[in-house]
Amino acid sequence: MDAIQTQQRPASLEARDLTRVYRRGSEEIRALDGVSLRLDRGEFVSFMGPSGSGKTTLVNLLGCLDNPTSGTLSLAGRPIFGEGKPLGERDLTRIRRELFGYIFQNFYLIPTLTVRENVALPLAFYRKPDVDGEVDRLLGMLGISHRMNHLPGQISGGEMQRVAIARALVNRPEILLADEPTGNLDTKRSGEIGDVLKDLNERTGLTIIMVTHNPDLGRLAKRQIVMRDGQAYDN
Repeated sequence: MDAIQTQQRPASLEARDLTRVYRRGSEEIRALDGVSLRLDRGEFVSFMGPSGSGKTTLVNLLGCLDNPTSGTLSLAGRPIFGEGKPLGERDLTRIRRELFGYIFQNFYLIPTLTVRENVALPLAFYRKPDVDGEVDRLLGMLGISHRMNHLPGQISGGEMQRVAIARALVNRPEILLADEPTGNLDTKRSGEIGDVLKDLNERTGLTIIMVTHNPDLGRLAKRQIVMRDGQAYDN
C-alpha cells in the first residue's frame, strides 16, 4: 500500500486549480473556481467571506471530506486528489482518522455519554497506551476537568465546544479543521474559544485551518484568506 506516513510527514497542503461543481437539475453551480494555495506546517489560517463564497467547500476538500471536480491536492508533496497516483478510499479514511481533527459549528456530542466518554470515543477504534492519561491531559489543558463526569446537557455551550475540541485532539492530529467553531456561541464564549485555538497553535505548533464569519475571530489567525465567488485571496 503506497500511502502517506502520517506520523512523520510534515503537515503542508498544496492545492492547484481546485474546482468543485455541483449540479441541481440542469443548473451548474461552481462552488469553488480554480483555487490555488499552499498551507505550511504550523500555520493558523482563517477563511472568511460571505455565505456561499466557497469557504466550507474549500475546507472540506482540504480536509479530504469531499472530492474536487478538477484540480489537484497534495499533502507533503504526495498527491491526494488529481494528478499522479491519488489515494484510494481506504487510505483516505486512514488519513482522515489519523492526520486530521475536525471541529464543527454543531458540537455533535453524544447526549448519553459523559464529557470524559465523549472525548475518549475516537480512541475506541485504537489500541493506544494510556488512553485515560491522554483524555485527562486534554480536559485539564482546556479547563474542563471539573466537568468530566457531566453529561453534555449539564454544561454550557462554550464548555461543549471545548469538549468537541478535546475530542478532535485526542488522536493527536497534525491538522485541526474548524468550520464555524463559534457559530452557536455568544460573543464572550466565541472569544474564549478563539483564544483556545490561538494558544494551541502558538504553544504546540498545531496547524489550524478555520472557517468563520466572525471578523474578530478570523483576525486571531496569523494568516487570513478571503473567499469571494469561489475564489481565494490572501488578505
